Amino acid sequence: MKLITFLQKEDYHMGVLTDHGVVDIAAAHTALSTRTGRMEVPVTVRQLLDGGEDALNQLRIFVNELPEGEVNPSWLKQEDELAFGPCVTDPSKIICIGLNYRRHAEETGMAIPEYPILFNKFNNTLTGHGSEVPLPRTSQKVDYEAELGIVIGRTAKYVTEEEALDYVFGYCAANDLSARDLQMRTSQWLAGKSCDKFSPIGPYLVTADEVADPNQLDIQCTVNGELRQNSNTSDMIFNCKQIVSYVSQCMTLSPGDIILTGTPEGVVMGYPPEEQVYLKAGDVVTVQIEKLGAITNTMISE
Repeated sequence: MKLITFLQKEDYHMGVLTDHGVVDIAAAHTALSTRTGRMEVPVTVRQLLDGGEDALNQLRIFVNELPEGEVNPSWLKQEDELAFGPCVTDPSKIICIGLNYRRHAEETGMAIPEYPILFNKFNNTLTGHGSEVPLPRTSQKVDYEAELGIVIGRTAKYVTEEEALDYVFGYCAANDLSARDLQMRTSQWLAGKSCDKFSPIGPYLVTADEVADPNQLDIQCTVNGELRQNSNTSDMIFNCKQIVSYVSQCMTLSPGDIILTGTPEGVVMGYPPEEQVYLKAGDVVTVQIEKLGAITNTMISE
């Protein structure tokens, strides 16, 4: 199932992508209440995540039983008309993994880490597909980073690697934008990672059953149509089940928490200094991941 968060009248709505368009679940539930008898259905991503497997099953039943053939129902939207929000709007944590692709470590000249390198971002960095991302006035070196996002679906603490993916709700494409000059000022990366709208995620939150193995996905990034990153999640140093298990040894993971799993080679920082051209206003950046879709954002001056 592909879930979409979109903005309507200043509120975020949850949509489900179908062959006929995007179903606005709240609107469909209201419009069809006389037929459904007000059956229990999660109408927001937060309700869905908090409700666990039962809520997901309720949503699947509701969508599968929607009447076909109705002309222009009020609850059916067209994807290209939507104002996308971040596919998860309110995670309690955004945990990121640094230096997690072998060839990316090689291009930066850094040693392969012995343990996952953890850092964090905040909710101010979240934005959705199609939004504009302001380039900070304090940085001249903003870089793109195509990443696979993991969205947690169950409370996880001290989980084993073997069971770790059972705690995953789904996956999304992400761009872990980084202001390299701010990032490298100190040994702590926070300043360069947490600028406003520096974590576009989406366009979809794709349930885990549609992905199967998250470490066998092609991943690309283009800037103005030029291919900059082209890899596969199989190049991760620490794979998804290892990451979820490791983070759960350090802290409790909650439904809706997001883990950004690192970026492959091809970032601007990995080029020779004389070839480094960082993002500028007007640049259009697209991150595409197999089975998860493509998220595109335009850089603008702040």
